[in-house]
Amino acid sequence: MMLTRLALPVLQRWLAEFPAVAILGPRQVGKTTLALSLANARPGATTYLDLESPADLAKLADADAWLETHRDRLVILDEVQRMPELFARLRGVIDRRRRAGRRTGQFLLLGSAAGTLLRQSSESLAGRIAYLDLSPLIVPEVPHDAAQRLWIRGGFPESFLATDDVASLRWRQQFIATYLERDLPQLGPRVPATTLRRLWTMLAHEQGRPLDASRLAGALAVSGQTVARYVDLLVDLMLVRRLTPWTGNLGKRLVRSPRVYVRDSGLVHALLGLETFDDVVGHPATGGSWEGWVIENLLAVAPPGTDASFYRTSSGAEIDLLLTWPRGERWAIEIRRSSAPTLAKGFHIAADDVGATQRFVVHSGNETWLAESGVVAITVAEMQRRVAGQPRSR
Repeated sequence: MMLTRLALPVLQRWLAEFPAVAILGPRQVGKTTLALSLANARPGATTYLDLESPADLAKLADADAWLETHRDRLVILDEVQRMPELFARLRGVIDRRRRAGRRTGQFLLLGSAAGTLLRQSSESLAGRIAYLDLSPLIVPEVPHDAAQRLWIRGGFPESFLATDDVASLRWRQQFIATYLERDLPQLGPRVPATTLRRLWTMLAHEQGRPLDASRLAGALAVSGQTVARYVDLLVDLMLVRRLTPWTGNLGKRLVRSPRVYVRDSGLVHALLGLETFDDVVGHPATGGSWEGWVIENLLAVAPPGTDASFYRTSSGAEIDLLLTWPRGERWAIEIRRSSAPTLAKGFHIAADDVGATQRFVVHSGNETWLAESGVVAITVAEMQRRVAGQPRSR
């Protein structure tokens, strides 16, 4: 099955506007496939290096000379965070080519540790690079009747396209083991794989709840600072999302702890040992799993400049997802895994608190309608279309 990624036209446009573009995303999310599909459309005009390959890495022993011999091509560098010293050299190369008249489309950088790559490149390549986040597959990228399978298996292409649920779960289990045993030790200070797996599993059990680092630390027999460091690492690898609270209403007692989500629903289910649809809907984490999946689907299409948060007061008034647009509009979004959702009074109170300009409840049915008190009951696909259609920041 061929899957068309929505990021491809964005990537093409940005390469026509910037000297360098970085694609950020976890391993196996499809960064290399996306880059090579671009390369295949430009035969003879691109060169690809995988910096995890000793042979390719050796080609950059004299980086200036090698890059000079490929000055007329788009150079694709995969897992570029493995060679941080390269960024200063790229700055010089980019600036020389700009002076010679080639201002755009010089480098495509791929990285699986977003925070690390941002730190490495932000100073050297400021003003020369654009960053494109590549999420796991989302609803518009799969057949129209495959949304439920996408939720259960998650959006990593190999998991989604597996021959059956058993093979899909096996792939995700191996993916988790590989990350813990091979990838994480390459990122610096040793992280105990067993401890990190337990934390990752605990986060899956508590999908969407406020982060209580001290309680998790007690369960893991580590310090709260260690829990925070491990969560930071999972966020850096784009495996976990930390959704911050909205704090604009200083007159209310607000929940200040961030909510934490394992970003891919398939990984949530693998960490919990859930294989089939029946397994998932029968588990206490099903609501949190679906909420996190909807949030990822919406934020994957949100224009740059969108601010995402949640809102909850100590008295229980709550908004699952609050989107604030560059022009100041604010959308309050409730998420319910039901085809006939009902809203608690606390949602309306919270929407009034934040001055929401529009109110939605995203549900699991197939229709969109105007519900109570001006709230739009809306499908995931229709909500994505509305989010994607918002204006970008200037």
